Amino acid sequence: MTTIMQEKPATDFDYLARAIKAWGRELGFAEIAIADIDLAAAEAGLRDWLAAGFHGDMEYMAAHGTKRSRPAELVPGTRRVITARMDYLPRGLGSDWREEEGRRLEDPAAATISVYARGRDYHKVLRARLQQLAERIRAEVGEFGYRVFTDSAPVMEVALAEKSGLGWRGKHTLLLNRQAGSMFFLGEIYTDLPLPLDPASSAHCGQCRACIDACPTQAIVGPYRLDARRCISYLTIELKGSIPLELRPLIGNRVLGCDDCQVACPWNKFAQRASLPDFDVRNGFDNVTLVDLFAWSEAQFDQNLEGSAIRRIGHERWLRNIAVGLGNARTLPPVVAALRARADHPSPLVREHVAWALARHD
Repeated sequence: MTTIMQEKPATDFDYLARAIKAWGRELGFAEIAIADIDLAAAEAGLRDWLAAGFHGDMEYMAAHGTKRSRPAELVPGTRRVITARMDYLPRGLGSDWREEEGRRLEDPAAATISVYARGRDYHKVLRARLQQLAERIRAEVGEFGYRVFTDSAPVMEVALAEKSGLGWRGKHTLLLNRQAGSMFFLGEIYTDLPLPLDPASSAHCGQCRACIDACPTQAIVGPYRLDARRCISYLTIELKGSIPLELRPLIGNRVLGCDDCQVACPWNKFAQRASLPDFDVRNGFDNVTLVDLFAWSEAQFDQNLEGSAIRRIGHERWLRNIAVGLGNARTLPPVVAALRARADHPSPLVREHVAWALARHD
C-alpha cells in the first residue's frame, strides 16, 4: 500500500484522483489525468474528416458511428476517462537522436523503422499496466465500472487527452506536451467513478509549421488536418493493397511508419526516454539495412517480431514495404540481387512492388 492511501479513505474522490495519479507513476506512466466525456466539438471535426474521405481504407473509422465520440455509447455508464501517457523513446538513444534519425533517412541502404515500433508492442505494455491500475483502484473502492483501452477500440484518444490536460493537439494532429514533446503512447480507462476533472492545457504551436513542411508526402494538408491516404504511416501499416505509384518514390527507405513530423517539431527536444525496458530497441532496428530485412523468411519474420507491433502487418506487406525502399535505394549489386530473389514471390502484391523496384534500377 502506498503512503498516499494512508492519509484519507478512498471515498473522497479528490483524494482518490491524487492516489490514482501516484499509482500510475509507480506503474511507469509519465502522467495521469482525468477528463469528462463531452466530445461534441471533436465529433464535428471527425465527421468532417470522414466526409472528406481522409480515412482512406480505414472503414472501421466510419463503421463505429458515434461510439468513438460518445464514450457512454461505447461503454454504458461511463462518466469519466482516466487518460495516461507513457514515454517511449528507447533508453539507448543519444541526446542528438533527431539528428541521428535524419542521417538514417539520408542513407538509402538503411531501413528506417518508426521509433515507436522498435521495441515491444505498446498495446500489450500499456494495456497490462492500465489493467493493473484499474485493479489497484478496485482494491481501494470495491467493484466499479471500467474498461481499459490502448489504441484498441473506437476511442478519440487525442481529444480525451487534450481535455484532461495531458497536452494539446499539434498541427500534425498528434498530442504535444511541453515537458515531453510527442514521443509517448496514450491509453485510457473509461470509468463510472465521478472523479474530479483536470483542466485542459493551452496550445503552444503558434505560427510554427515545421511539421507541415517536413511531411515527405504533404499528407498534412493544413494545420490540424491530415489526409491519411498520403501519410506514410497509413501507407506502410494500414493500407492492405498496392501503394500508389506516385507516392512510392516519396517513401524513401521508410519500412514501417514515419516520424518526420515529430522529428521536425521543436517541442521534441524535450522528448523523454522510456522508463521501461520494453521499449528498448530490438532486432538492431536502429542500425539495419533494407537488404538484410528483405531476406527474412516468413518464419523468421514471425520469430524475430514476436511481441512486436510490426508483426500485425504480416510478412506480405513487410516485403511490399521493403521492396519500395529497395526501389528507392542506389543501384548496387546487392540491392538488385535481393529484388530478383523475390521476383517470383507467390504474392501478386509483392511481385508488383518488386517489379516496380527492379524497373527503377534498369
